[in-house]
Amino acid sequence: PLTTESAMKKIEDNNTLVFIVHSLANKYHIKSAVKKLYEIDVARVNTLHRPDGLKKAFVKLAPDYDALDVANKIGII
Repeated sequence: PLTTESAMKKIEDNNTLVFIVHSLANKYHIKSAVKKLYEIDVARVNTLHRPDGLKKAFVKLAPDYDALDVANKIGII
């Protein structure tokens, strides 16, 4: 998980967790990995290729899960 200031804002405002993922990972792989690792439901996954070659995944959680609670549980806050 990414812990930058903008990532924290997404957690609080958009119920979204931000991850750095492998550049060849697709949205389906990311969604299933997050479901399996953190035992949460994912509503949607958006990805972004950064200029430095890394890939960011924005994982929006289902409405019945709170990103702040999940972030506390996995230890990024």
